[in-house]
Amino acid sequence: MKTLVIGLGNPILTDDGVGVKVAYAVRDALASDGQDDVTVTEASVGGLRLMEMMVGYDRVILIDAIQTPGGRPGAIHRLTLDDVASAVPTQHSASTHDMNLPTALEMGRRLGLALPETIEIFAIEAKDVVTFGDTCTPTVAAAIPIVTEMVLQTLALAESATTR
Repeated sequence: MKTLVIGLGNPILTDDGVGVKVAYAVRDALASDGQDDVTVTEASVGGLRLMEMMVGYDRVILIDAIQTPGGRPGAIHRLTLDDVASAVPTQHSASTHDMNLPTALEMGRRLGLALPETIEIFAIEAKDVVTFGDTCTPTVAAAIPIVTEMVLQTLALAESATTR
């Protein structure tokens, strides 16, 4: 199963870079495993451009910052595309100059693009996504190793399911 892990965000906007930081940690952890069926990358795009990155993959794991009303910074959410379509979007699943990710994926499927059947989203509740800085706030930074392990476990479960 060909898997793409995308850390979303801007690494110089404090907590907005949390998805990228998790992706770096996942990449580093996988480097010793030699898994060639998992690609780890980063992006700061949404909608159509994000959908285009997913073409040709069986599965995608997105990691991003999120801000929900009353959300507790550092809280971890596991979301589906349905959650994103019906609730507050993650920081980069939509763009003001584009369409949101669920709509872009629907369009891509209608055009016959080879898009993943499985898209999993890990969203970390952010405190500050507007201040320039290359480190996350302490409560958000504390979530990075936890989400990294969650992503690695999700990848391991998928691998064990395909080898049965």
